Amino acid sequence: SSVMVRGERVVSRWSLRCHLERPWLEVVLPRSLRCLSWAPVGGGWRTTERVVWREVRDADLGPDLDAAAWLAARMEARGQTDAIGLLTSRNVACFTTAEAGAGQAQAAACATVGLSNAERIGQRRGGGARAGTINVVCAVDAALSEAAQIEALSIAVEARTAAVLEVGLGLDGGRATGTGTDCLVLACPPGTAAYAGTHTDVGEAVGRTVYDAVFAGATEWIAASQPKTPDGPGDP
Repeated sequence: SSVMVRGERVVSRWSLRCHLERPWLEVVLPRSLRCLSWAPVGGGWRTTERVVWREVRDADLGPDLDAAAWLAARMEARGQTDAIGLLTSRNVACFTTAEAGAGQAQAAACATVGLSNAERIGQRRGGGARAGTINVVCAVDAALSEAAQIEALSIAVEARTAAVLEVGLGLDGGRATGTGTDCLVLACPPGTAAYAGTHTDVGEAVGRTVYDAVFAGATEWIAASQPKTPDGPGDP
């Protein structure tokens, strides 16, 4: 994980370069890769080598604001129109990273984890969306078909859910499984490999790296959210 205010971290071998300059976090992929996500900017299929996070506060995003257009404009001003864009209220300096290998596959991930918008699947909480989300980018070196990349993204989502369940954040009706505004990006070279399930090298590597990055971030968020004194909450 990171407590930097500004700087760079490299996740080695199959590397992600993580550049921090609050309120921005930029993750540079090992090379231009085919990405699949539901990101507010650049969602769907996009070939790029950059994924950027913008840290926001309530004052930045009013209820009538088009958040995707707002983010796209700020990315354009920074010359990042080719990138995928994510939004979070989490302090982006608290990003976490992980890497894992399995057989012939190598994966690396970067995540920011905030759980103030936590939800349990199938039991939407009342009161509308709240600030706080989980954003993850995971890059795997296997050259996947489009169908296999969709499967790999589903494995990343499963890993996110497993990590959140593991930290045991209780909600009415059971433990949180994620947040209402999570976004995951799965990046890989295009190719012909047909499968990426949990029984494959790709699925194992993706699952482990996403689980580790999200679990570390969720654990840090839980710790930071505990009361620092008997009279005052912590600042997540």
